[in-house]
Formats: sequence, structure tokens, C-alpha cells
Amino acid sequence: MTTMTNASVREFKMPDVGEGLTEAEILKWYVQPGDTVTDGQVVCEVETAKAAVELPIPYDGVVRALHFPEGTTVDVGTSIIAVEVAGGAAPAAGAPAAETEPAPAPQEPQEPKAEGSGRQPVLVGYGVATSATRRRPRKAAPAAPAGQAAVSVQAELNGRTPAPEPVAEPAAARQRPLAKPPVRKLAKDLGIDLATVVPTGPDGIITREDVHAAVSATQAPEPEVQAPAPAPVAPAAAPAPVSYDTARETRIPVKGVRKATAAAMVGSAFTAPHVTEFVTVDVTRTMKLVEELKEDKEFSGLRVNPLLLIAKALLVAIRRNPEINASWDEAAQEIVVKHYVNLGIAAATPRGLIVPNIKDAHAKTLPQLAESLGELVSTAREGKTSPSAMQGGTVTITNVGVFGVDTGTPILNPGESAILAVGAIKPQPWVHKGKVKPRQVTTLALSFDHRLVDGELGSKVLADVAAILEQPKRLITWA
Repeated sequence: MTTMTNASVREFKMPDVGEGLTEAEILKWYVQPGDTVTDGQVVCEVETAKAAVELPIPYDGVVRALHFPEGTTVDVGTSIIAVEVAGGAAPAAGAPAAETEPAPAPQEPQEPKAEGSGRQPVLVGYGVATSATRRRPRKAAPAAPAGQAAVSVQAELNGRTPAPEPVAEPAAARQRPLAKPPVRKLAKDLGIDLATVVPTGPDGIITREDVHAAVSATQAPEPEVQAPAPAPVAPAAAPAPVSYDTARETRIPVKGVRKATAAAMVGSAFTAPHVTEFVTVDVTRTMKLVEELKEDKEFSGLRVNPLLLIAKALLVAIRRNPEINASWDEAAQEIVVKHYVNLGIAAATPRGLIVPNIKDAHAKTLPQLAESLGELVSTAREGKTSPSAMQGGTVTITNVGVFGVDTGTPILNPGESAILAVGAIKPQPWVHKGKVKPRQVTTLALSFDHRLVDGELGSKVLADVAAILEQPKRLITWA
């Protein structure tokens, strides 16, 4: 393909959108070759092991190639889309973007972008590619370009030796970099540390162009080093394909959320010693309170259901027994008691089970908790839960009762000390005020990590939740 005059082809790599994830599946492309894209435009949706995420392109240009079809799982750091960028839009900082053909100027030929050398990527979403050839270094400019500091820092991170002349670290670099919130978000999305970016804005403020220049620095061509030809290796015999009756069996690849959930549950089950306790409770008064709150103007337009009051009951029980809200630090051999509650709510979605959490749920009023629950459920059903929403949980609730199940023995979410399972609420014969009457009854199950929660503490928490649901006025007297 012949490029336009003063144009270059930029390769956008699969970023790490979930703090340490190694791969993501391309769910849907929103652009096709020939389409024009702008900086910040969403070009595709990918599914990681934690959630579905939309990816924005970080520059303007014309799509030249989509490297993978929908449904493909791609490693982080692998180029997924090529965009032809006009010369005026190419980043500065002295790091040329990749081109498909050399530029006509004889004194400064543009080299095709080196597609890497097998090294591991060192910045989120901008690792090296896979070619075994390195390119010749460009001629040194008489004066150091504006982005020299960023280039040197990135070269060191990539394992390359920076230019021999030392670059003095400016005093401002030792302080918190100055940048507006949109620029900070852009840098975070592109995996760029603002401390490595050379500011060009007034008063040392980092601009969007500075961030793009730092991105270009991470993609600068490397000196050409011809790798030795590998010794011929006899091809391994391909394994015999597994045959099965497609009319009687269906095989579903384990990937994405399902793969992550399986690994997390196995790790949790065989790391934390689980103990589960059960209690059956009359929740008739709680169900009446739910109906009353639905008519309350303060809850107009909010999601009001039994789960709301169960969540509030658990938060009150944690306030009365704070040691339950903790985690086990294996490396330090310490119990870490949390003074905040990020309340996880297990949600079944088409992509599998996820557990987003309500940040600082302990500090929310009942209407605020209702609003947060509504947003959490709606976002999960749409498949738009962000990875950050599923990180940092401390205690979880799983409502198996919505499936008509009486109760279960839930497995702890990794890193948490307790999880409460809520069974189906249904009429049952119950002794009430000395007489057998039909009452609304449910069974609660609390699993906890017996390394840091003993039977007494676990029993107190479960008994407190049950007592509140039986007499919901305790929400006022105990809160």
C-alpha cells in the first residue's frame, strides 16, 4: 500500500484495561478500513477477564487495517488496528511514527516501524512487537528535541541503553506533574506515566500533545541488529483432533469472565478455609417495610426490594462487629481490618458471574444505597461494568433466592473474609406469638475465612443480620 504524502501509519496496540490482565477478546468493531477516526473515538469493544470495555483510538486518521476479526482473543501489547495519520497530526518529540514506505528525503529516510524483538511490554498497551530485526538509529539532531527526557526514560524501561549524553532531571519532574483532568485520563488510558512526560504548556502544564509525544517515544524505531538465523527445528507432530458427536455434545471455550471466575473460585476454595453457618428467619416485617418504602416519596424512582434492606442489615451488623470486615495478608502474616465497606453484589450476566461493589457503602443513607444498587444492577445487565467497579471489595452478598433456591454454601470472593447468601423468601408455617401461622421466611448462609474469623464472630454477624430482618426497626436503634 502506498501512503499519502506526509502521512504515516500508526499501530494501536491492545492495552491492559484491567490492571495486570494479559489478554482480551475483540467483541465488536465499530470501524472498518477506509473509515475516518478522531482522537478519543471508540473503535471497538473488548472483553477482558473482568468486564466488557470500549477502546478509544488516541489519534486522528484513516483506518487502514483491522488485524483481527471479531471473536479473536488477543494478547495485551499486540497491534489490533492500523491508522494512517496525516503528517500534521504526527506527534512531535523527535520520535517519528511508523510508515509503510520510506519518505523521499534522502537525508532523513523514514523507516518502517520495527515490530519489536520479542521483549515483554513494559508499558500498558504499548509493548514491543514481534519482528526479529532492529532498525538503524536515526541521525542525532544538533540540539536535543523537546521529548528527549521522555525518550531516555522509556529507552531505559525497555532495557535499551539511552543516549550517552546525560539528561539532567528537571526539578519539576520530582514534583507531581501538572495536567488537567482530561489530560490525566488520556495518559492513563494510553498507559503513560505523566512523570516521564516533558511539559510544553504554560507554567509547566502537560498538554494532550505532550502525552501523544510520549506515546510516540515509546514506539520509536530501534537500532538495526540482525538476529542470527534460528537453527532448523523438526516440526512437532500435530496432536490428533478430539472427535465428538456434535449432535450429542456442545463444547464452549472457557474464556473471558468465565475463565477468570473459575480460576478465582479454585484459588479461593483451596486457599481460605471456609466455614458456613445458616439461620432461618421470619422476614414478614421486612417485606411489609419494603412495600411501605415503595410508596415513600423519598424513594421515588429508586429500586426498593428486599435486597436493599438485607444489604443495610449486613452493613449495620458489620458496624457492630467490625473485625468481620478484614482480609488476610499472607506475605506479612497480618490480618488487615478495613475501616470502610465496599459491598460486593454478585450479579449473573450473559457473560458469567461478576461481583461489582458499591464503594464506601457504609457511609450511604438508605436512599443513597438504593440508588447505588440500581445503578450497579443496570450496568451489570448491560455488560458495561468497569474493571475498577469489581476491584477492592471487602464483603459480598449473593442472592440465590431470585432463582427459587432456599440457600447455598457460597465461596468467598478472593481477598474477602465473608460472603452472605440470601435464599428465596416464601410463605411457610411459622410459630408466631404462640400460634402456627403462614409467615414470609428465608434462610441466610454466611461463609467466612476461618483464618481470621472464628465461629463466635461469624455467628454474631449472622445473628445480627437475622435479628434486623425479623425486627427492621433495629435499623434505627442499632445504626
